Amino acid sequence: MTCIEARGLRKTFGATIALDGIDLRVEEGRILGLIGPNGAGKSTALNAVLGLTPFQGELKVLGRNPWTERDKLMRDVCFIADVAVLPRWMRVSQALDYVEGVHPKLDRTKAETFLAKTTIKRASRIRELSKGMVVQLHLSLVMAIDAKLLILDEPTLGLDLLYRKQFYDALLNDYFDHSRTVVVTTHQVEEVQNILTDLMFIDRGKIVLDCSMEDFEARYAEVMVGPEQVAAARALRPIYERQVFSRTVMLFDRVARDQLRTFGEVRTPSIADLFVALIGAKTATAQGVAA
Repeated sequence: MTCIEARGLRKTFGATIALDGIDLRVEEGRILGLIGPNGAGKSTALNAVLGLTPFQGELKVLGRNPWTERDKLMRDVCFIADVAVLPRWMRVSQALDYVEGVHPKLDRTKAETFLAKTTIKRASRIRELSKGMVVQLHLSLVMAIDAKLLILDEPTLGLDLLYRKQFYDALLNDYFDHSRTVVVTTHQVEEVQNILTDLMFIDRGKIVLDCSMEDFEARYAEVMVGPEQVAAARALRPIYERQVFSRTVMLFDRVARDQLRTFGEVRTPSIADLFVALIGAKTATAQGVAA
């Protein structure tokens, strides 16, 4: 079953094109990483999926138009933004009461179970909680909702390493199963590489890369080349290279690994390395030309 499907999705703000006629398809039971620089269109795309902004083109989320059928769609969709949206004056127990009252699919017992794994006190006001605790509370509420689609927009922004790891461990161990779909945007790409099933790069309102992680690992390879072999390696047309001490690290697309092993140890690049290769270098070049 297709969870999200868009064709020619376009959104403008005055003269600014936020989404430039993109096509995308997210199947049920996948974890998609939507990665892009600031201003690339990530949040606009998520807002369209969530029914928070009108759009041009076709967009279906769980078979519904999110702009015209948002009330029905929200019964099956949950969202964690990059900023806390829980009222700061509210107590933790009141937050549980409120969500239970407004969302028909909240399992109060499950929410209490998730909270029991934290140090959060039910009588505490949200303004008294640390940012990490607010994220834990938010996650406890969201994971207790039987939603088909979970949208995470920079969910660990500003959290320390320990909280970030706990967040993603909880996401995988306590929430995700193959009947649910997760879409996550983050700049901490190294922390999500091992949990993603699919990867999408967006830049300037256009999709630059759309592949499964299986395709990512089969398609891209990286090798560190000594000075004496740089010319031979460049003959295989790397898509990007960078210097590490006295050696050159080259990233290749669709080059057989057996060929690359003659130059050194071959490994799968990180998402961050590929992002720099496909988007970062292009952005730096464009800025250099503009300057």
